[in-house]
Amino acid sequence: MLENLEKIVINNKEIYLLGTAHVSKISTQETNEAINEIMPDSVCIELDKKRYDSLNNPKKWQETNITTVIKNKQTGLLLANLVLSSYQKKIAKKMGTNTGTEMIEAIRLCKEKNINLELVDRDVQTTFTRIYRKHSLWQKLKLIMTLIYSIFDDEDISEQEIENLKKDDILNAALKDVEKQFPIVAEVLIDERNKILAHNIKNAPGNKILAIVGAAHIPGILDYLNKDYEIDEMLEIPPKSFISKLSGWIIPLIIIGIIILTFSLDSSQGIEQIINWILITGSLSAIGTLLAFAHPLSIITAFLAAPITTLNPLLAAGWFAGLMEAYLRKPKVKDLQDINEAMNSISSMYKNRFTHILLVVVLANLFSSLGTIIAGLDVVKNFFELI
Repeated sequence: MLENLEKIVINNKEIYLLGTAHVSKISTQETNEAINEIMPDSVCIELDKKRYDSLNNPKKWQETNITTVIKNKQTGLLLANLVLSSYQKKIAKKMGTNTGTEMIEAIRLCKEKNINLELVDRDVQTTFTRIYRKHSLWQKLKLIMTLIYSIFDDEDISEQEIENLKKDDILNAALKDVEKQFPIVAEVLIDERNKILAHNIKNAPGNKILAIVGAAHIPGILDYLNKDYEIDEMLEIPPKSFISKLSGWIIPLIIIGIIILTFSLDSSQGIEQIINWILITGSLSAIGTLLAFAHPLSIITAFLAAPITTLNPLLAAGWFAGLMEAYLRKPKVKDLQDINEAMNSISSMYKNRFTHILLVVVLANLFSSLGTIIAGLDVVKNFFELI
């Protein structure tokens, strides 16, 4: 039996778990050996439909419409996905291989041998959204900074170190470290998916099942295979909390209310409050757009949009600035082809039109939010000085 292969029997069903490293040549070889030796009724792979389609159609990026991404409010999710995948692809490049080659090999062999193939992972967008919704604002910022740091970390890593990640003692230590810093990430990215993977593997058709999953999931899957539980809630995107929805409207309403009260006391002061609000929110959003080296018209758009969008939680200045940037500097096919290379450095992210637009949206929104805080405090301070 292969070194990284686990076997468990449940209700007369043989389940084999092959732990892999997604950037490892050895894992691809082991996948080939496992399928040929076991000849399972079903092969389960750690993919969802979107990632499966991406592996089968690597040129799918060329069909991505940045305007649609912005309008569907998916800029942040897309950027997070690029950040995470770029780190894995960077390691794969150092190893002289590609990410997910063991999954590609499993798909190829299943087609060749007419073996049933099961996609047993949760939709990637659902996973990212659950992580986002479950974190506070401060935790989100901390997580984003950690992810960005990981992109530009050029520390070398050997293929042997990649293979060592399969060892339980190193694996457990790594998971404990993640859990200490970001317990919610560990819960959603690892524990919840372990439950989903175990449930789907256990219910795969046939009496002999081979599951090919990342080594980090093996201990959790083994634990949950013998347990009964519901997974429906884990497959849903949690709604925004009532407090979160309420605060999104309460703060703008308070600010508008204070400005109206200021008008009733002193119309000139009321006009000054409005001017300050426009200048502070507009200027900071424009500064963020400027830092993204956006087109001058995109900077102006951010300035004009911010005073209004900061008072409407359904809108964001970065969306308007990003749409203007996409109109003026539409990404070319080459930008989409080179998107992985663009994530290797800050300068290349600026040069690539697609990732550049993402930066325009993110920085415009970030500085617009900062402007809301500063301008809001200024409105409150001036009102209390007046009364």
